[in-house]
Amino acid sequence: MSRRRWTSLLAIGVLALVGVGAAPPARAAAAVPLDQLAVTTTQVAFGLQRPTSLIGVPDGRLLITEKPGRIRAFHPDTGLEAAPLLDISDRVDVSGNERGLLGIAAAPDFGTTGTVYLAYTALPDGTLTLSRVQLGDPGSEQVILTQAHAEFSNHNGGNVAFGPDGYLYWSLGDGGAADDVLATGQNLGTLLGKIVRLDVSRTCGTAAYCVPDDNPFVGQAGARPEIWTYGLRNPWKFSFDPAGGSLWIADVGQGTWEEVNHLAAGAAGANLGWSCREGEVVFNADRCVAGATYVDPVFTYRTSFEGCAVIGGHVYRGSRHADLADGTYVVTDYCSATIWGIRPTADGGHESAVLAQPDIVQPTSLGVAADGELYLINDLPGQLHRISFERKVPPVACTVSYQTQVWGTGFRANVTLTNTGSTPVDGWTVGWTFPGPQRVSSSWNTQVTQTGTTVAARNASWNGSVAPGASVTFGFLGSPGGPQPAPTAFTLNGSPCA
Repeated sequence: MSRRRWTSLLAIGVLALVGVGAAPPARAAAAVPLDQLAVTTTQVAFGLQRPTSLIGVPDGRLLITEKPGRIRAFHPDTGLEAAPLLDISDRVDVSGNERGLLGIAAAPDFGTTGTVYLAYTALPDGTLTLSRVQLGDPGSEQVILTQAHAEFSNHNGGNVAFGPDGYLYWSLGDGGAADDVLATGQNLGTLLGKIVRLDVSRTCGTAAYCVPDDNPFVGQAGARPEIWTYGLRNPWKFSFDPAGGSLWIADVGQGTWEEVNHLAAGAAGANLGWSCREGEVVFNADRCVAGATYVDPVFTYRTSFEGCAVIGGHVYRGSRHADLADGTYVVTDYCSATIWGIRPTADGGHESAVLAQPDIVQPTSLGVAADGELYLINDLPGQLHRISFERKVPPVACTVSYQTQVWGTGFRANVTLTNTGSTPVDGWTVGWTFPGPQRVSSSWNTQVTQTGTTVAARNASWNGSVAPGASVTFGFLGSPGGPQPAPTAFTLNGSPCA
């Protein structure tokens, strides 16, 4: 197949996977500030055996890899299929917690060939293996590239994905154990601790792939030409943003920092620092090279405090929640299951916020369906969850002034609500509890309801919006007569007011 034909097929495949037509529609910036965005999860399937990765394909199914060496299919209309689409467990090494069938990518021509690319640890000694195979036909497998990895069973990497350039990317861990004991992170002579970039649409010599001419280390003595990015510890998950093609890499930390890196589209040869650095700090000064350029992560969190192993995700580009979450990178953690959102900012930086603390155990991967919506799988429970977004009610900042005076046989109250926050209040309800037998008889500039001693004063049709720093005043007549004590506390839309 020609390089041009392969690239064209990939472009069609990528567009189908994100649920758009011949050209991506224009996207408005997400309207909801990140600190007002929330994630909810809904379990849609169970019965998976240690799922490790998932991808969407154009017919609406999700393909899910299971650690023992099987691929399962889920469709929102029909659920999880009982029989696997492919079983290569006879060649997959599952010794140790981190070995197994780890990653999957659909070929650009998947719709006609049913071909997928797999990353797994192979029998008998855990060799990191990249291959292609047709679903339903284990005998059709063709091994493309391998990397010896017999010393230790952990740090296998294992993500595989096509980039917007039509090439296949594969992540490999640093060789395992701890502390980069094999010193591979900064060693360009090995594929360990790297993300590689391959042209799998053709062969070169005896290799089942070709090295793209613009790979950054082509022609460099002692360097493997397949390498695209290096200085990684265990890049379990990475992904490309469908809008623009930038590369997001989540690298599992040693014991202090988990990190997420964000590289511009086409950023070849980036050195992410391991094992000179972990996160933004020096880990092993002996591995640092004077004058070297290390790319800083855009997001870090503390290992053993906020989680234990970062589970990289995807930039949301679906349509269902575009007005809330478009352009938000969603990431989680294997131990804490905290879900964070990360967005680039106009000044070239990044902002982040916690989006959810779901009651989910051991998430292992996030994936994107054909319609652009996100899903999550978790390990030993073997579940599949759909991810949705909603807007959180922003925290209120307000004061309430409450004054009364004797009025005939009753009393008159004037109440002033002031918005002391930085965001407008769009619709307000001021609530309080009377300290005695007071009753509201009539009101103005508000609609008052009372149940027992509990009162709710809602905005009228003309005064529902209160800008930051602005105030709104309303009042009511009440009984009994004489001086009346003021309520001790007020709420605005259910949140306490000063």
